[in-house]
Amino acid sequence: MSAAPATVRVVLPAHLRRLAAVTGEVPVEVAGEVTQSSVLDALEAAYPVLLGTIRDRRTGQRRAFVRFFACESDLSNEPPEATLPAAVTEGREPFLVVGAMAGG
Repeated sequence: MSAAPATVRVVLPAHLRRLAAVTGEVPVEVAGEVTQSSVLDALEAAYPVLLGTIRDRRTGQRRAFVRFFACESDLSNEPPEATLPAAVTEGREPFLVVGAMAGG
């Protein structure tokens, strides 16, 4: 018997919320292991307009000015297939997609 899909709460930056026409947190259903990749796959499947905005379409790599956070930790440099913290998998904490600040 397979486990039920996890509902992961995703917080997007304002410009991506506008693009996807959503407000607040975006719940996504993730079957199997909950990783950065599986969460972003589910997010892009639910909101195809986001394809290419968070990850490069060709390589699947995180865009340079996008960061990932969960449980007060920067996960941006973690491998995309690393399992996310249990608090995210269990829906207690959100997975945050943050537009990095640049300039000076």
